[in-house]
Amino acid sequence: MPRIILLLVGILLSFCSCRSDFDTTASTGQLTFSKDTVYLDTVFTNLSSNTYSLKVYNHSKNDINIPVIKFNKGLNSKYRMSIDGVQGNQGKMFENVTLLAKDSLYIFIETTVESDATTPAEFLYTDQIEFDSGANLQKVELVTLVQDAILLYPNKNSDGTTETLPIGDEKVEGFYLDKNDPIHGNELHFTNKKAYVIYGYAAVPEGETVTFDPGARVYFHANSGLIVSKNSSLQINGTTSATDKLENEVVFNSDRQQPDFAFIPGQWGTVWLQEGSTNNKIQNLTLKNATVGLLIDGNNGTTTSIKNTQIYNCTHYGIQGKNALINGENIVINYTGQASLACTYGGNYKFTHCTFNNNWSSPEQLSLYISNYITGATPESQDLTAATFNNCIIYGSYSNEMRLDKKTTSGFEYQFNNCLIKSNKTNDPLYQFETDPVHYNAIILNKDPKFFNPNINNFNIEDSSPAFAKGNPAYLIPLDILGITRTLPPDLGAYQSKPFPKSK
Repeated sequence: MPRIILLLVGILLSFCSCRSDFDTTASTGQLTFSKDTVYLDTVFTNLSSNTYSLKVYNHSKNDINIPVIKFNKGLNSKYRMSIDGVQGNQGKMFENVTLLAKDSLYIFIETTVESDATTPAEFLYTDQIEFDSGANLQKVELVTLVQDAILLYPNKNSDGTTETLPIGDEKVEGFYLDKNDPIHGNELHFTNKKAYVIYGYAAVPEGETVTFDPGARVYFHANSGLIVSKNSSLQINGTTSATDKLENEVVFNSDRQQPDFAFIPGQWGTVWLQEGSTNNKIQNLTLKNATVGLLIDGNNGTTTSIKNTQIYNCTHYGIQGKNALINGENIVINYTGQASLACTYGGNYKFTHCTFNNNWSSPEQLSLYISNYITGATPESQDLTAATFNNCIIYGSYSNEMRLDKKTTSGFEYQFNNCLIKSNKTNDPLYQFETDPVHYNAIILNKDPKFFNPNINNFNIEDSSPAFAKGNPAYLIPLDILGITRTLPPDLGAYQSKPFPKSK
């Protein structure tokens, strides 16, 4: 046995003595890269970017030594990198990096940039990763678009905890907007001069009004949103845009601006119009990637007006009204986990020339849900005094896109006039589309409206659509969601046919 062990050790020593990959040769400038330029997508000033990767290849037969890998701006660079998990000198400089033959290494890059570090004309921050030097120097460009932003967030209390807001018996991280803030000035006035990034829930103090100018951009971090408190008001004053850049729309979105996050639901919370808020008006708003787009509680005897508004990619609802009073015109909602529009716990609702679609990939989703109760609430049911839909499209990717959920203990009044509806509930007494003129008039049932492309939120129709010119002029909204004049008879839905808009 000892002789066998000695023999094996001898073989191993002989094998190891023949290996050459413990020795390296100097780099000769023949590295190749997965990309020549690394574009770090739009970041907000003073906030860290996501991490981006660059792969470096050694296609030679020799193990090589790269004397230095560093940023052109050296230790002053606003970029940071790690190489195969190693941080180097402050994440800025690495010396004597070994790269084996026919192998590769990963460089991970991120940045945090202040607005004064960018070029004034374009708000670009640039640098280079340099590999070696002199005749062997190779470079990879780094480019970041930096958007100057106003950051709004809860303060830290003296005990180190974060400022909170009371929500019933609970608390959430948040703060009240201050019209006399010493840094930002009037936080209740959102202009289009800079973007806004909100951390936590921003609340409107009682008796105050928050106003959003045309072109305002508001980006919400995870677990963030806007709360309009009792006796306070919301005024969103967007106007029609001339291009697909939505330059005059007010836009609410997540603060994750990378393309991979463009269509990810649930990245932030909601815009919550609490019970007792008053005189709320929403005009030309585009809202994306929330949990619930608009949550509207109660009505305080006043109507919430929603016009020319688009809501996409919400985990639960695009709009949820709870015993609310809502008047909606030219609204488009798509991709919601439960219902694009939910009129719950009674209330009074009127929607005209709206497109409620749902392409969420679950058979449980709906485009429209209407109920007059919430299980466990006190009282459990409330009167639905009206739910009226005129010249609307209610459609989606599954066989039933509408549910009427009625408790007989409270009123349940509803009416659909000149609407295209997708439903398989024709044997239920609540869904007698052709024989119940009290609730249904001129219904187009289970016909494909031939949207231009609902997968990218293009809801125009052509003249071959069954919704073309099927609207009732008695319910006419003269301009569609794009500001195009409707002809007579008008098309159903939020868009007058042609021209087709680009994706939102």
